[in-house]
Amino acid sequence: MSAIARPAPSRLPGLHVLEFNVAVYRRNWRGSVFSSFLEPVLFLAAMGVGLGSFVSSGGGTVGGVSYLEFLAPGLLAAQAMQTASGEAAWPILGRVKWDKTYFAMLASPLGVGDLLVGEIIWITLRMAMVCTVFFGVMVAFRAVLSPLGIFAIPAGMLTGIAFAAPIIGYSARLNNDAGFNALFRFVITPLFLFSGTFFPIDQLPAFLQPIAYLTPLWHGVSLTRGLTLGTIEPALAVVNVAVLLGYVAAGLVVARVSLARRLVT
Repeated sequence: MSAIARPAPSRLPGLHVLEFNVAVYRRNWRGSVFSSFLEPVLFLAAMGVGLGSFVSSGGGTVGGVSYLEFLAPGLLAAQAMQTASGEAAWPILGRVKWDKTYFAMLASPLGVGDLLVGEIIWITLRMAMVCTVFFGVMVAFRAVLSPLGIFAIPAGMLTGIAFAAPIIGYSARLNNDAGFNALFRFVITPLFLFSGTFFPIDQLPAFLQPIAYLTPLWHGVSLTRGLTLGTIEPALAVVNVAVLLGYVAAGLVVARVSLARRLVT
């Protein structure tokens, strides 16, 4: 009896994984509305307008701009980090450990690399949605001072992927979601608070400043803030982009190896 021929893979097999994610999101999008869109808007209103008005009433500025204008681009980058981290955490572990979706996909002509490509494309699209909405809110709050501010959207997307890629590798190695408690408590939350989102890094103790400068979120905040305020320095922007791309590249390698070890070997 002749073997049953398997269908030839698509020229862009990662798109099948993207289609799966889109189908899942169409069913579950309501659950992400608050965390992805409404929560950052409320946070910007409370911290940027509420606290910012208090700062401004005392004649205070941050780097020569209002606190709202200083804070908003930092929150855009931070929101990208948090959304991307969430997308790369529980959904990935679920497809590896709980519902075995990846094993079913690998029974088709798809390979591990196709799974990773599809997930990265999906998270990039999620970043585009989140960053575009947040940027629109910034415009409505008059927190964008430069035409270059539109490029804060791809800058935020790149920041998100710089976190998503390595976290996919981390998620693929876990046996339960207890590891995410440590990730978000000891990595994501401290970065959110101490990577320049709420105050300049030079306000940190001297021994902590070099650590902050090495984090991907600081580079994302620096890039988005320079673009929206019109204070971008080309040399620093190149460094910001290079560091973020470095995190993406290293993260993709780790994610590819971790998924292969978990799903194939």
